[in-house]
Amino acid sequence: MHNISDWAPLVLAALTAICLAGSAAQTPHGAQITKAAFGKLPDGTAVELFTLRNVAGAEACICNYGGIVTSLKVRDRNGKFGDVVLGYDNLASYIKASPHFGCITGRYANRIAKGRFTLDGKEYKLAVNNGPNHLHGGLKGFDKKVWAAKIIQGATGSALELKYTSKDGEEGYPGSLSVTAVYALTEDNALWLDYTATTDKATVCNLTQHSYFNLAGTGDVLDHEVTIFADKFTPVDADMIPTGELRSLDGSPLDFRQAQKIGARINSEDDQVKLGGGYDHNYILSKPARLLGLAARVTEATSGRVMEVLTTEPGVQFYTGNFLDGSITGKGGWTYQKRNGCCFEPGHFPDSPNQPNFPSTVLRPGQTYKNMIVYKFSVQ
Repeated sequence: MHNISDWAPLVLAALTAICLAGSAAQTPHGAQITKAAFGKLPDGTAVELFTLRNVAGAEACICNYGGIVTSLKVRDRNGKFGDVVLGYDNLASYIKASPHFGCITGRYANRIAKGRFTLDGKEYKLAVNNGPNHLHGGLKGFDKKVWAAKIIQGATGSALELKYTSKDGEEGYPGSLSVTAVYALTEDNALWLDYTATTDKATVCNLTQHSYFNLAGTGDVLDHEVTIFADKFTPVDADMIPTGELRSLDGSPLDFRQAQKIGARINSEDDQVKLGGGYDHNYILSKPARLLGLAARVTEATSGRVMEVLTTEPGVQFYTGNFLDGSITGKGGWTYQKRNGCCFEPGHFPDSPNQPNFPSTVLRPGQTYKNMIVYKFSVQ
């Protein structure tokens, strides 16, 4: 088991190596960033929308309500731009009801069993918002907070920095947690997300990005071909809580070590697939621990778009929009149905605070939590 702070030097070394290796392919100037009003919360708090655009014309829009990636436009093989994430056209819809479209999820992404965990001999009771469990930070997690926004200069040019401090006791968590999220769009069409956090009291922390991707920009994702670089996964019980087992993917319909269409085995009679209503499982990544490496690769034949997902984290939650049911009308009047999007949520394992054999998510004063995520786009 390791502490989160142990990762920082290795992650920084990996990032430096990657930036140096890729510098010849990038122009000296990173994405340009513009800012516009994006509406107000019911209490009158103003929300802003930031547009990151690189020289090639790729574009990422992020609002400081929930750190939501509201759109992400990249080219297809014919050079035509298309939006590859689900979401809404306006702030009011995100506020009214959102299945975590494009947001930062925390203080703890994914599920914690029965909304409880014990740390240093003390039990903490969290908000329960997913059956008997705590999910994605609770009733008002980081996805529903207005973050302080600032445009900064990073290694590849301008970047967007969001900051939020979660007070001691918020949603039941101990400690005042100070979080920074940095978004950068590089000239090779990669959206870089860099999350860091510190605390004044021992707590747990697990952040991720929750975009629903559709590389075709329309229809379902059943023909998307997915590769996940993992040999094992964490099977779940009827409440979608890990049993504690680290199970081999050999012979399982959850095995994506060879590229498979999402729809090929999603209706399997396998118990794990049936419990999730499709894929909603944490994969234990095969990459070197604590280093930035490939988690998944997705291709879509019609558009030719390719997405690679990289992370420093030990796992990735693969989710196939199982709870989209036609009740949500999103961007451009598109009514989102089951399987219209898929998520790749890099992070620690679900319920880690209650699973002693999982990598630790405990963060203590003097340590720094860090998660780096990259979504890189190309065509074939």
